[in-house]
Amino acid sequence: MSRILVVDDETKIQKMIIDYLEAVGFEAAGAEDGISALKMFREDVYDLIILDFMMPGIDGIDVIRRIRETSAVPIIMLTARAEENDKLMGLEIGADDYMVKPFSMKELAARIRAVLRRTGKDGDLNKMALENIKYRDLEMDVTKRSLKRDGKSIELTMVQFELLHSMLKSPGRVFTRGDLLAVLQEASYESYERTIDVHIKNIRKAIEPVPSEPTYILTVWGVGYKLAEEGVHK
Repeated sequence: MSRILVVDDETKIQKMIIDYLEAVGFEAAGAEDGISALKMFREDVYDLIILDFMMPGIDGIDVIRRIRETSAVPIIMLTARAEENDKLMGLEIGADDYMVKPFSMKELAARIRAVLRRTGKDGDLNKMALENIKYRDLEMDVTKRSLKRDGKSIELTMVQFELLHSMLKSPGRVFTRGDLLAVLQEASYESYERTIDVHIKNIRKAIEPVPSEPTYILTVWGVGYKLAEEGVHK
C-alpha cells in the first residue's frame, strides 16, 4: 500500500484528501504546515507527497527545496493560483506535477497513480526495460534508478529520469512535446506541454557540462527535442 503525505494548512481540504485517498486504497497522513511536513518526512517513509503551494511560515516552495536536497520522492504541488509562472516555478525547483484548486479527487488519485507508476511503487516498473544504458559519459541503471556521469552520481526526479530514459533509448529521434507527455501518460494540453520545457531545462542543468550550450539534449525548433546521435553505445 503506497503511503502519501498530504500537506495543506486548510484542515478541511487536508482531511477531505486523506479520507478520499484512504477510501481508494492508499495510506495517508497529514501535516498542516511546512515545518511539520519536513519533520514527518525526516522521521518516516512516504512514497509521494501532496504539497500545498501557499502556507504560512515555510511555504511549499521552501519545502520542495529542502526535500530535494536529500530525496527524489515524487511531489505533486497544489496551487490556488492559475498563473503559469507559479506552476512552472514549482516544477523548476523539483515538483513532479501540479494541480490547480479546486480539483477533482478522482483526477488527483489518477495523477498519483501515474506518478507512482513512474517510480515503480505500484509494483510495475513503468514497463521500463530493465537495462543499463551507456551514452557518452552517462550511464543509467534502470533497475537502481540511478544516473552517473564519469562515475559521479547525478540526482534526477522520477519525471526527469523517465524522460531521459526514453530519450537515451532512441538517440537521434525527435520527440515532440506531445511524445514526451505520452511518456508521462499525461494528456496533451498546451499548459502541460510548457511543463515539458521546464523538465528538459532541469535535466540539462543536471547532465550538461554547460547547460546554456547543450550537447546532449538538442532543441529541434518548432518541434521538440532530441538526443544527439554521436558517441552513443549500449
